[in-house]
Amino acid sequence: MKKKPTYTHPMNLYPQKINEEGIVVFNDVRGLPSGDEPFVSTDYVICIGHKGRINLMYDDIADCSEQRTVGVIFPNHRLLKVDKTDDYRATLIVVRESLLKDPMLQIINQLRYRYEPHPNVKLDRHEYKMITSVVEGMCEITRLQLPDRRMLMTRLLEFLLRLLSHYRKGKLNETLADKRVSARFLAELKQHIRQHREVSFYAEKACLSSKHFSAVVKQETGQNAAYWIHRQVVAEAKMLLHVRRDLSVQIIADMLGFEEQSTFSRYFRRETGMSPTEFRNSE
Repeated sequence: MKKKPTYTHPMNLYPQKINEEGIVVFNDVRGLPSGDEPFVSTDYVICIGHKGRINLMYDDIADCSEQRTVGVIFPNHRLLKVDKTDDYRATLIVVRESLLKDPMLQIINQLRYRYEPHPNVKLDRHEYKMITSVVEGMCEITRLQLPDRRMLMTRLLEFLLRLLSHYRKGKLNETLADKRVSARFLAELKQHIRQHREVSFYAEKACLSSKHFSAVVKQETGQNAAYWIHRQVVAEAKMLLHVRRDLSVQIIADMLGFEEQSTFSRYFRRETGMSPTEFRNSE
């Protein structure tokens, strides 16, 4: 009897490839990189289920990946396999966390509040076909080793995420009535973040007390209002530091509503682990 070949997860086989290329597509994936043990990714991962089923614990929530299911997993979330079928197969798109700073991929951070509490969306046959077509294009770019590969992969990834966002939005409309407070909050956050970082400002717009408002946002998104305010401030700061290199850190601090550059620098370091100048120089 032939010995059944041992399966090694591609994320374990090719860590250097992920580090060097930044965006990598792995096909024929059969489970988690950690097997039966808990897995916490340091990368951003999109999982497209093709066949079979794997039941998981996502943090402390029961979830699954199956045929025509797409999961968007942000770094530092805990996954644990409960059980799976032998025929489970998936495609993974692995994106280095550092690439989330790319202005082309700001859609990732903008949609974070939707995916972190509920990472999976079930597609219909047409939606699944469109998503897999984009992935095939990414695989072809890799196979041909085309010039400007990183740029092309980034653009296709952005397109894939926008498609997925559109499909997901349509499905979420059925249950959006249960999440009206957070949906309005996230929309207003993008509009007012440069002038207002106080929970009380957004709570007042929702006609709720700050405490109750933050509790409702946490119930709807998995995180409280302050968390999303900090996320948006940092995302805006990173975008300005990366794109507007003609602007000084002082001017960017002013644009974001910080009275002193030193206050902005302390805030940015607390949230990211580096100063604004260190972030800009690392790009």
